Amino acid sequence: MSTAVYPGSFDPVTYGHLDIISRAANSFDKVVVGVLNNSKKTSLFSMEERVNILEKVTKDIPNVTIKAFEGFSVDLARECGASVIVRGLRAITDFEYELQMAQINRILAHDVDTMFLTTSLEYAYLSSSSVKEVASLHGDISKFVPKAVADAIHRKINVGNWETSGSNEE
Repeated sequence: MSTAVYPGSFDPVTYGHLDIISRAANSFDKVVVGVLNNSKKTSLFSMEERVNILEKVTKDIPNVTIKAFEGFSVDLARECGASVIVRGLRAITDFEYELQMAQINRILAHDVDTMFLTTSLEYAYLSSSSVKEVASLHGDISKFVPKAVADAIHRKINVGNWETSGSNEE
């Protein structure tokens, strides 16, 4: 059985993320979406909220599971029995960072490879940060995220639990 992990912050999960999840699910028997608790980032959603949102929006993909984690992606991969880490690339600017991380991961765990999936063109511009920015200015985010995610973002922003000045790129 082939297993892959797709780690990320997913704050919030976008259609671009879901595109990568769906395509990875078509290539592997099992995909574990790892929700990273990154203390260096100011998050809109708690880790528990991000896990719950991802479970809701991936419920129709039977071979996908959601798991919270801290630390190295390679440790998550080993814990899940995965030999591959999936990463999405939107543009050449993503490649430099992702290549460096893949090389570091390869040194940390020579038995875990990184597979890059290029984002579908319709989502190449999309990032979690841009979604939060548009939402904070009360713009329409319905083309960026599923309705359940948009509703959660609007609830969070409207009750004042988050400020755009604290947002960071995913």
